[in-house]
Amino acid sequence: MKVTRFAPSPSGRLHLGHAFSAVLGHAHARAADGHFLLRIEDLDTGRCRAEFVDGILEDLAWLGLVHDGLPMVQSHRRDRYDAALARLKADGLVYPCFCTRSDIAQSLTAPHGDAGAHYPGTCRNLADDPNRRASTPHSWRLHSAKALDLAGLPRWTEQDGKTYQAAQSDIGDAIIARKDAPASYHLACVVDDAESGVTLVVRGEDLRPSTQTQRLLQILLALPEPAYLHHPLVTHADGRRLAKRDKAPTLDAMRAEGVDGPALAAALLEGRLPLGFRLSRA
Repeated sequence: MKVTRFAPSPSGRLHLGHAFSAVLGHAHARAADGHFLLRIEDLDTGRCRAEFVDGILEDLAWLGLVHDGLPMVQSHRRDRYDAALARLKADGLVYPCFCTRSDIAQSLTAPHGDAGAHYPGTCRNLADDPNRRASTPHSWRLHSAKALDLAGLPRWTEQDGKTYQAAQSDIGDAIIARKDAPASYHLACVVDDAESGVTLVVRGEDLRPSTQTQRLLQILLALPEPAYLHHPLVTHADGRRLAKRDKAPTLDAMRAEGVDGPALAAALLEGRLPLGFRLSRA
């Protein structure tokens, strides 16, 4: 059975890009007589709000998209993430990181630092200090070298049948659990997809770079491998990204203007966007 999911973060109202992803996921599930699930990714307690959860439900209902079963809520699932992290710790595949964002930014711009986007490994070889861990806020990072030695370079298959293999240079010491949350996006995503039985991950092309780290975690945690569909992004006509922080036009505002939700969903499924928007490759 094909199982897809729509996994928004309740940090603002949904916009047209969210609608496009939800419509595609819903259509793929229904075409296969499968399940379309809803997951609320609310681990960022500083930005997520309960009223935005209500807004997500309103917007999906307005579009005519019906999800199966109760929504999965990440903030209710700490025990699952703790268990996955404990397994990685037991296997020696993660290490505590005490760096701040400022520390990392400075090290990456230093002459001896890595000019790329990966963590430079400042805390990778620190001697374990339980007292420091108990008293100092820290994240947990994947020890990518050990992980790759154990699992090899991960591969994955897209919905079109093409198979991809990650490059070693693209896999860094990603954060697995944050200082302020029980899990990073990577860890929560693979744990939740596995427990929900997701067989097809439908999401924007901007999240394709996440796939290699998530596939690696799936291998390390012995979790099933879904297929992936990374779709083009909805942008403004001039190519600018839609973003909550930039106050992109919301579905709520479109509804208030009298736009017909099911008609909009049907148009999005055919790749027809409202005036002023287009589909763009990341």
